[in-house]
Amino acid sequence: MHPRQAEILNAIRNHFTTYGHAPTLTEIGQRLGLEKNTVHYHVRAMLSAGLLIREPGWRGLRLPANMDEEAMRSLPLAGRIAAGHPIEAIPGQDALDLSALLLGSGRYALQVKGESMIDAGIFDGDYVILERRDHAQDGDIVAALIDNEDATLKRLRHTNAGEVLLVPENADMAPMVFAPERVSIQGVLVAQLRRYR
Repeated sequence: MHPRQAEILNAIRNHFTTYGHAPTLTEIGQRLGLEKNTVHYHVRAMLSAGLLIREPGWRGLRLPANMDEEAMRSLPLAGRIAAGHPIEAIPGQDALDLSALLLGSGRYALQVKGESMIDAGIFDGDYVILERRDHAQDGDIVAALIDNEDATLKRLRHTNAGEVLLVPENADMAPMVFAPERVSIQGVLVAQLRRYR
């Protein structure tokens, strides 16, 4: 399933949970920041693949009854793997609950553009999951809005003089220094995703 389609499924599920009915294509687009024709393209593909069902009416999208919601929110947790010394490979029987990791009230995703956070292991094209907050502690990685115009992902620090430092995790880049009134925190990093294919 295309990552955008997974986002659309989650948007439909969340809309059902909140309002008791399916969203329109426009509402899906507004929720995800997508054009209506982009939503329509993915919904049409999902209908063809059996991931969605169309019923009569302008709010006629629904998830198939045979779609196991728990299976959509979890992955088999096959055990542990060493990133240092090898360890014995013992299959696990658990599941990794993606909803606990990624979803939740006030959580949202952003796709990273640029290389300012590479020393923290956050690369161009990665997805970061943030918890919506208007405050953060020194050392947190945050989405910060500067002058109500430009958003950036940086590590938050404060100077003794009360200035806000937005520190890149890239040895080739210098911290940005701002008066506190110029910076508003939009969220704090809680998880990260990377696709390899």
